[in-house]
Amino acid sequence: MKFNIAKDDLLSALTNVSKGMSSRSTLPILSGILIETTDEGTLVFQTTDLEISIRHTIPADIVEGGRCVVPGKLFSDIVKNLPDAAISVTSQAEQTLISCLDTSFTLSSLNPADFPYFPEVDADTTIKLPTKQLADAVKKVGRAVSRDESRAVLMGILFSVEGGNARLASTDSYRLAVADMKGIGELSEVEDFQAIIPGKIFEDVSKLATVVDELSIGFSDNQIVFEFGDTVFVSRKIEGSYPNYKRLIPSEHEVAIKVNSAALTTAIKRVSLLAQAHTPIKFSFSALEQTVTVSAKTQDVGGATETVEASVDGPDIDIAFNHQYVLDGLGAVGDEALIELQTSVKPGIFKNASDDSFLYLAMPVRLS
Repeated sequence: MKFNIAKDDLLSALTNVSKGMSSRSTLPILSGILIETTDEGTLVFQTTDLEISIRHTIPADIVEGGRCVVPGKLFSDIVKNLPDAAISVTSQAEQTLISCLDTSFTLSSLNPADFPYFPEVDADTTIKLPTKQLADAVKKVGRAVSRDESRAVLMGILFSVEGGNARLASTDSYRLAVADMKGIGELSEVEDFQAIIPGKIFEDVSKLATVVDELSIGFSDNQIVFEFGDTVFVSRKIEGSYPNYKRLIPSEHEVAIKVNSAALTTAIKRVSLLAQAHTPIKFSFSALEQTVTVSAKTQDVGGATETVEASVDGPDIDIAFNHQYVLDGLGAVGDEALIELQTSVKPGIFKNASDDSFLYLAMPVRLS
């Protein structure tokens, strides 16, 4: 096999498929990238870790057809460091030669016959979504996806279609994030359904897909297929029942606070310097002063206090939160935050003051 290709095109292909390479498998073939030519003058790149499989197609100058498997990370590192010029790749027997101007590398190749077949998904339901809107929703809910591998279901994002609208939800048991995607006409024809998509994969796909306007998602019994541009991602769904998050969302509140997100974020970051380890930060909302006072105190270290202007509607209230959870919430809601509270021991709700398409819930920490 031999082909010539521009460095930028090759890097783009490697960026798309690199997410599918395995770094922990005992099977060396799973850490490789399968490269093969087609009769149409294109190159097909494939990777898989047996959980996800990725395929990306690009045009190239094909001199001689064939297929090979190169060590994925090493091949990618070499390409990144080559000059900005055309790259020539030649594969024969068990060796692959990469050359660019006066630079050349020789790599030991793996047997392409050992590379797993790309899965074919027979989707029961397929929908198309605007990628920028989807990427924004995934980014917002991604903050609350659990990293605890002992609870696999919480490492996913619950994707559902309800009444013609798409909804994404995630929780790690300490906070909850819910984002609605409204006004997508095609969804009005889709029957209600839900699926748990691995959070890391959903985040990777949504970032890569922003180079095109639309993303297609197909759902089968146990797999999900994402298609955008010349890239196809196939992933297993997460099996199990997602928690009934709706019952956690309070239907009413006692206090509503409007505050500039950037101002409150800056105050929290400063005060949190004195909140060591897992020390919570206290928020004191004053209706009389129309302020929120942020404070932290660590024994034998010291304390910090900062006051920020706010519009407080309701009785005064003191409540404490893990400061990182609040920062994540403020970062997702936008310029002006609406914070809704019931009592100091019940969850706090964070929203955008003028947009109800996103909700972030954080569990409080008991004040001592």
